Amino acid sequence: MKTPLISIITPSFNSEKTICTTIESILKQTYSNIEYIIVDGGSADKTVETAESYRGALESRGISYRIISEPDRGIYDAMNKGVRMANGGLIGIINSDDWYEKNALQRVAEAYEKDPFDMFYADLKIWQEDAQGCLKEKMIKHSRLRKLAVSRDWNHPTTFITREVYKKYQYKLESVHDDWDLVLRIRKAGLKIVVLNEVLANFRMGGASNEKDLKKCIQRGKARYRIYRNNGYSRWYWWECVAIEAVKWVLG
Repeated sequence: MKTPLISIITPSFNSEKTICTTIESILKQTYSNIEYIIVDGGSADKTVETAESYRGALESRGISYRIISEPDRGIYDAMNKGVRMANGGLIGIINSDDWYEKNALQRVAEAYEKDPFDMFYADLKIWQEDAQGCLKEKMIKHSRLRKLAVSRDWNHPTTFITREVYKKYQYKLESVHDDWDLVLRIRKAGLKIVVLNEVLANFRMGGASNEKDLKKCIQRGKARYRIYRNNGYSRWYWWECVAIEAVKWVLG
């Protein structure tokens, strides 16, 4: 059976220190039918130059490779741009400081062949830099699918959504939690979701979604609560929003 084309999108901005790991994880995939798109926000460092240096290696593997670099309205605007450019039936998004396990796309394709889905996600390994700048494994964040809608059950770097679904649902560009808003809209629509309890991607702590700052914690919590309410969820989800930010604060 012909394997589906999987499009991978990497949003980037001033990511020259980390994007090599992301790109190399695409190169190491055991799966071969890949389209890779880097959507850069107009970096002032060598992000684009670094990304361009991998063109020969990626194309020699038969991977379709595109890079665009221009000012944007933030990470979710970059994701929307990449989705509009994508040709694959399945689309995954991996940020420029995260990376895939080498069998990630193979496992996604196998899951889709076994049980075609609208959205898929899996387990995630979380890493944190120590004082010397070395990455240390922090924890594995397991994925689940249950009636209670909580973002601790879901992992964006392991998420794959069909191109047909993305035609109807894009990121709203409203807050740092636009990705979770998209998940809630997909759940609300009753679309097919498949979960795999296997680590398929790696997340590097330190981004805007887990920055340890009290004012920003409060802002993130309010934004998450607003998303729940906008999608018809109970006021009791206020406690979930508080709990998530408290955990992020403890984990650092």
